[in-house]
Amino acid sequence: MRSLVVRRTALAASAAALALLVTACGGSSDGGSDSSDKAGGDKAAQAGKTPSAAPAKALTAGELEKAALTQADVKSGKVTTKVPAAEDIAQDKVRTDNPACDPLAHLQAGSYVGKPSATVKRSWLGDVQKPEAGAKPEEVMLAALDRTKVIVTLASYEDGGAEQAMKDLTKAAAACSGGFGYAVNSDKVKIVKVATTDAPQGADEALAVNETMDAEGVKAPVKGVVVRKGATLAYFSAVNLASGASGKDFAFPAEIVDAQLAKLK
Repeated sequence: MRSLVVRRTALAASAAALALLVTACGGSSDGGSDSSDKAGGDKAAQAGKTPSAAPAKALTAGELEKAALTQADVKSGKVTTKVPAAEDIAQDKVRTDNPACDPLAHLQAGSYVGKPSATVKRSWLGDVQKPEAGAKPEEVMLAALDRTKVIVTLASYEDGGAEQAMKDLTKAAAACSGGFGYAVNSDKVKIVKVATTDAPQGADEALAVNETMDAEGVKAPVKGVVVRKGATLAYFSAVNLASGASGKDFAFPAEIVDAQLAKLK
């Protein structure tokens, strides 16, 4: 049973999180959006203010670093400020079977869209969940795996690049509602459905997508959120270890988005 759960979990996770899943399932350390999908990627959700006519000023690498999440900014889970190389996926390492879906693949892989002038990355791993009293062994194991992993990428853009990246993401969500495939190095991922859902509030623009991944017959959910504040985009790519094994939905940790938005002025 253990080997089956671990195998399914690894297959169901996004390419950006595969290395993490191997260590997390072996015991190493490391609230949310409504789970119902809104049919049709053409209903990409956007929230907040109307974009200003003049492009906002891009943040420097140093300013992005100060704006990025730290452990003190969150009430639960663990923030990693030095993301391992295996989770720091370069944009050119992500390849899709449909160029129109490139923005979604970059989002889910924990990368970014377009050509930002500066980037910084963080990761967040939810706390271990306690199994219910009298739980069966397999339920205990799934409870231990029930931890949501989020890769957070901040990217700042010059000359309206942030607004253009949001347009590209929104267009991709509509064009790729029927799914797509992508690969990171030798790891291949098959997405069979893309649906937009309620986007976070408080940003100049925002997009939230629920994707369904086919992991050897198990339909597992993976989720992505992008918010724009001025010339900076914050990308959030989320997977859940237990959901990768069971196929059951999980709640996107909206508090992480709220905490990051609060630090983006």
